[in-house]
Amino acid sequence: MDLLVLGGTAFLGRAVATEAVARGHRVVCAARGSAPVPDGASLVRLDRDHDRGLAPVVDHSWDAVVDVTRTPRHTERAVRDLTTQHHVLVSTGNVYARFDRPEQSEDAALCAPVDDLDDISDYGRGKVACESLVRAASATSTVVRSGLIGGPGDTSGRSGYYPWRFAHPTGADVLLPAVPDFPVALIDVEDLARWLVLAAERRIDGTFNATGRTTTLAEVVRLAADVAGSDATPRWVDPAELERLGVAAWMGPTSLPLWIDDPAWRWFATMDTVAARTAGLVTRPLADTLARTLAYEERRTEPRLAGLTDPDEIRVRAALDAA
Repeated sequence: MDLLVLGGTAFLGRAVATEAVARGHRVVCAARGSAPVPDGASLVRLDRDHDRGLAPVVDHSWDAVVDVTRTPRHTERAVRDLTTQHHVLVSTGNVYARFDRPEQSEDAALCAPVDDLDDISDYGRGKVACESLVRAASATSTVVRSGLIGGPGDTSGRSGYYPWRFAHPTGADVLLPAVPDFPVALIDVEDLARWLVLAAERRIDGTFNATGRTTTLAEVVRLAADVAGSDATPRWVDPAELERLGVAAWMGPTSLPLWIDDPAWRWFATMDTVAARTAGLVTRPLADTLARTLAYEERRTEPRLAGLTDPDEIRVRAALDAA
């Protein structure tokens, strides 16, 4: 198969290219080239921000194209300019209109698409527009609404923070939001990449949710401590206290990931994945993903974009102890 990966140098795009090469496909990665492509893949340098930016790859007929863009204008240009038998678009669970119910299926209500195809300020609405463009222009397409992606290369730190923190505690305990039953789901980047390549090979037509099995924050914490071999104990802290001490939810500086302090978003991470699993999606045990992510965290050099730094955790613990 001649596969074009629009991207292919970072995280999911790179995992897709790596998997496709391993399966014997001819893989071209079309990207700016800010990072190397996987061994066995070819790089074509281009800039999709330009109207005819895809010109270097338009003269070839591709068996499949895999696109991870969040920019509707990029999608518009891809379906306009590229010749392919099948389009695989990586969308997101953010397209859904509500998150106050568990494991929504693919027919749940969506948010409205953006009006301006250059608008990337609203991730979910932008992806809704991308989905519509692909469906309207492609004879067959796989639209994959991915959940939170974890594993090696997760620069956000959302999937790696807890294993890393238990491996490197700043005290006898690890600070956590006191919502142990908060629903959590994430998918390993390599599992998602494997299924995206399978969808391209089989030209699987349709829209699919793709994430891991629903579990709880308490189970994530237990597994994180296990893979870290840690004897630090969880310290569950009232979310109101965390907010008072400047600790945010989900991601960002001075945060604790994988939970959201808003009932309307309680089930944000979860989705019904029966259709994808029936079509070949296989996800590994969460412990395996956390262990692989911990190995990545131990060697990463870029700043973590979620979690508490050592000084953060020490400061918050001291304030809690003083109170």
